[in-house]
Amino acid sequence: MSKAVAITGAARGIGLATARVLKAKGATVVIGDIDEAAVTEAAEELGVTGLVVDVTSRASFTAFLDRAEEAAGPLDVVINNAGIMPIGPVTGESDADARRCLDINVHGVMLGTKLALGRMLPRGRGHVINIASLAGLTYMPGLALYNASKAAVVAFTEATRLEVQERGVHVSAVLPTFTNTELVSGMRNPKGQRNCEPEDIAAAVVALVGRPRPQAVIPAKLARQVKIGALLPERVKRAMARRYGLDRIFLDFDADARKAYDARIRA
Repeated sequence: MSKAVAITGAARGIGLATARVLKAKGATVVIGDIDEAAVTEAAEELGVTGLVVDVTSRASFTAFLDRAEEAAGPLDVVINNAGIMPIGPVTGESDADARRCLDINVHGVMLGTKLALGRMLPRGRGHVINIASLAGLTYMPGLALYNASKAAVVAFTEATRLEVQERGVHVSAVLPTFTNTELVSGMRNPKGQRNCEPEDIAAAVVALVGRPRPQAVIPAKLARQVKIGALLPERVKRAMARRYGLDRIFLDFDADARKAYDARIRA
């Protein structure tokens, strides 16, 4: 795979796993993250270029893409992966958390997409991949802020895809379910469900790079279930949420186990 790829939020989790797999496939990978120490360590481990990037800043994001192209050549793929997940009762979410979540999860993706398209459209080729979430299609108590941010990413990505689809550039959304990263610290698994691993999401992203399509749900079997679920009566949806524990999973969590993650995303 002789492609030049830049990935944000890639010092850990899904971003790091994706960088590792793409590198193994032969891509030239540049990773970015706001955490300088973590991205430097990750880059040294992988043997790739690691750069600091604040996805909420146009100047920082532009500099990241400039330096990525200096290191890897014209970018074939930009993966907007950076994101945060504050959870808990909607009345307990601070205004600062709300602004930061939307700045990173929504405006960061929008900014990264626009900057990438500014480079790719004149060339008539390229692929923007936005890491959304099934939370953009399925809504749960205690997840209102994250749900809103990921729903925005899904809508923005699809509208942008339709806008540029005849100009040689692909735009795709990736919608993972619960994945074993820091985002789910202190939370129980939904009853009867096995969480995905970051490597599962990475494999889906690599498949998208090789064969672009509008959207990838992980695991794939959930795509049909989500579509059917949207048609169910409200009382059935509520009963199913109770059965699988989804009505409380983002409200009854171990706050101590999430302290380190919460402190990091608010730093």
